[in-house]
Amino acid sequence: MRPAPSHRPEAVPLAAGIGLRHAHVLDFLTAPQEVSWLEVHSENYLCAGGPRLAQLERIRADYPLSCHSVALSLGAAEGVSADHLARLRILYDRFQPGLISDHLAWCGVDGMHAPDLLPLPLNGESLEVVARNVERAQEGLGRRLLVENPSLYLRFQADEMDEADFLAALAARTGCGLLLDINNLYVSCQNRGLDAASLLARFPAAAVGQYHLAGHARMMIDDAVLLVDDHGSPVSDPVWVLYAQALRLIGPRPTLVEWDTDVPPLPVLLGEAAQAQALLREAGPC
Repeated sequence: MRPAPSHRPEAVPLAAGIGLRHAHVLDFLTAPQEVSWLEVHSENYLCAGGPRLAQLERIRADYPLSCHSVALSLGAAEGVSADHLARLRILYDRFQPGLISDHLAWCGVDGMHAPDLLPLPLNGESLEVVARNVERAQEGLGRRLLVENPSLYLRFQADEMDEADFLAALAARTGCGLLLDINNLYVSCQNRGLDAASLLARFPAAAVGQYHLAGHARMMIDDAVLLVDDHGSPVSDPVWVLYAQALRLIGPRPTLVEWDTDVPPLPVLLGEAAQAQALLREAGPC
């Protein structure tokens, strides 16, 4: 039997939020912070009890919450794990997040989990697999799922479409929403020689329910520059420009600033969120 929800569902506001990381939990427990909402990685809270869940309970009382999972493996041909769905459902029933999301990727096979979000060819066969998994996930979780565009570093010979067409078809078929990661879009296009603004213009606006922003790293591979989605630095200027374009083309949406490696003091992350909030304010209402 699932525990009764301890919170009412609360919509994530049309504002900028940040990812809640362990280094900043004490800041939120000891004083109010100038941020509209928080997002957590779901898998960090799949425990039966203890201080981690108790801390999140206290923080959740003051801030709307979004839950972002990283291990549904929506691109896996073997399907999503029933056990993982059940554990996520318990967490979501308890905290009643306003948004839930995962990635257009796969991350495991035969019960083994890979510590990365792995790409899949964007074609009709993959669409069948992902659509089936998304439908099963939404049924098991009892909620609409937002599917995030990944950061990509190569093209498959088997590709038949790009991310915009694939995700539009997925949303139309399953009723899922899209989490449009602006940094991932920029990284993917730079790495593969595509125009990010042109691709952005073809994302289905009605399906986009949330934006992500983050920093990336630059690596030299022989004489070429590779961008790596490491979430370890401020949002880059080109990504801010692309985000402003998204606000004009698609409209304002709840926007999350992610920072997962080399996590800075909380005021640095709040400053990034304030910059996103200023662009949201300039864009006006939906």
